[in-house]
Amino acid sequence: MSSEPRREVTLGEQLPPVVRETGFANWNRYAAVNDEFVPIHMDDEAGRAAGYPAAFGMGNLQWAYLHIIVRGWMPAGSRLLSMKCQFRGANVKGQTVTARGEVIAIDDAADGRRATVKVWTEDQTGTPLAPGEAVVLLPG
Repeated sequence: MSSEPRREVTLGEQLPPVVRETGFANWNRYAAVNDEFVPIHMDDEAGRAAGYPAAFGMGNLQWAYLHIIVRGWMPAGSRLLSMKCQFRGANVKGQTVTARGEVIAIDDAADGRRATVKVWTEDQTGTPLAPGEAVVLLPG
């Protein structure tokens, strides 16, 4: 969560993007923490055998990138109520993956104001990889 002073959230607001280069160095560190040394993520031949041009990254790593942008954007005192995404495309070795977000709704609810944020990862061509949504309870 951001430590910046309380600020107004606006409809259409863009979250600061996070850009990551994909490859074995990042995937190996992620796999070490999560005990996820799966051949399709660590070996180009295994990735090709699975129908991809090379090894590809863990879906949960894209999920982590989405959490980074949402939590980094949230105003101080906010609470993440829900977050979801769908893995629709692989982040293949050598790609640049960018996590993005946009505030698509701000609503009043019984527990306060809520912001709905469209989130997604995309490759360097702009092709969506993991679209999703987050709901954030804004500070009162």
